Amino acid sequence: MVALDRLVDVLGSLGTHLSCAPRGRDVELRGVALHDAAERTPAAPDDVLLGLGIPSPAAAARLVASTSAAVVVLHGRPPLDEKIAAAARRSGAAVLLVEPSVPWSQLANVAQALVLGGQQKGSGDLFAVADAIAAVVGGPVTIEDQQSRVLAYSYRQQDVDQVRVQTILGRKVPDEARRALDSYGVFTHLAATDDPIYVPRLTDQLGGRLVAAVRAGRELLGSVWVEVDAPVDTTRAAALVDGARTAALHLLRARASADLERQAEADLVIALLDVPSGAPAALARLGLPSSDLRVIAVQAHVGDADHGAALLAFERATAGFGWSRPGRSALFGNVLYTVIPCGEDPAAALDWVRALSRELPTEATVLSGIGGPADAVQVSASRQEADECMVLSAGDPVVYDLSWARVLLHRLSAAADGGRLPTRGPVADLLRHDREHGTQYAATLRAWLGAQGDTRSAARALGVHPNTLRYRMQRMAEVTPLPLDDPDQRLAMAIALSVQARRTT
Repeated sequence: MVALDRLVDVLGSLGTHLSCAPRGRDVELRGVALHDAAERTPAAPDDVLLGLGIPSPAAAARLVASTSAAVVVLHGRPPLDEKIAAAARRSGAAVLLVEPSVPWSQLANVAQALVLGGQQKGSGDLFAVADAIAAVVGGPVTIEDQQSRVLAYSYRQQDVDQVRVQTILGRKVPDEARRALDSYGVFTHLAATDDPIYVPRLTDQLGGRLVAAVRAGRELLGSVWVEVDAPVDTTRAAALVDGARTAALHLLRARASADLERQAEADLVIALLDVPSGAPAALARLGLPSSDLRVIAVQAHVGDADHGAALLAFERATAGFGWSRPGRSALFGNVLYTVIPCGEDPAAALDWVRALSRELPTEATVLSGIGGPADAVQVSASRQEADECMVLSAGDPVVYDLSWARVLLHRLSAAADGGRLPTRGPVADLLRHDREHGTQYAATLRAWLGAQGDTRSAARALGVHPNTLRYRMQRMAEVTPLPLDDPDQRLAMAIALSVQARRTT
């Protein structure tokens, strides 16, 4: 089951427009039907009816007026023909107009994956599959993904071993048990075949298991585990294989729905970051507040392979649908952007980045930046700050609030790289003298400015005697005029020296 509002959000990326909704946007949808003029099969009241083969607006109006479906999807562009709109008001059906260039096959696949993929309650969910396997095979069941995280478990969990208890409570197989299973060759077996494997008691806390792969074609999606004391007969083993195939259908359907929602979310986030004028509407559709936001930018890579780790980061960042996650994310190139309600205190953003990093492989390099607090129209500015902070990251997250001076100097360095740093003046003269004569006049001036004219402090920073520093300052004044009494000149020289130092490090 899925609401009309969710269907509109997901189909929006395909050029879909909700032209009218007489019963509102929260109508619940449970099925997808195809219009067939020859058979005239009636649609159910909670169906999405795809209007294939409608030759004219008049025919579309007749279909909309006579249907019992909750939604009718038609090829066309706004505005909606008035005859169709009037028919919709009489029947109560919502009307979606889709760009004529979008194939019906694509629309059907998307609608079926979303509407049917939303049916995760009652007898059709993974927990019910686990219960059914437990009843036939005769033991407590867990259904797990490729990372040994628990997706569902059977109601029957009496007299289970300690590892089973820890697995269900922690939603993941304990590391020690996973290592024991890996050493026994369980995961190698699952990767190679659909045949069940019996695993005897490996530790005091890890009892016997019957395990089967959950696979779609050649792709391993997860596994089904049944706690048993001994190998089972062929009938019960075959029942486990059948149950694993049923679980695969559920996982594929759930993944299709999740992928569609990921794409819809990513499109909205990218629009939010790129088009400030549309930010309020995008925030509303994303379920985010209109203020107290921050943008997080993350790059993840393993060696030279940028995109594999970036895709994994995006998957982890968008895991757990139902809009229960704190942020909304998009992958743009090899950068993951997440908009998160955070406000003045960046602690929530820092916690988010660290939690994401723990989900990635230990060998992955993660660079991250956190932009400053923003309202709807400032989100794009927060994104720029996040980008610049990410460039400054050496592993730990860089927060704009704490690093704005480094960001400013980085911007000035970029300007200098573009040839915009003056090539004449006191700083340029001292740098040229240093190159030609091996002196350290530029570093001396920077230390003096950094110490605000305190000769002793500057000398300590340089590791020289104060008299040595005074002598250098006198010689520097012979090389170029040093207007040290002018505050604007001192500020300009300090900035130029800082930018130059960043360019040479």
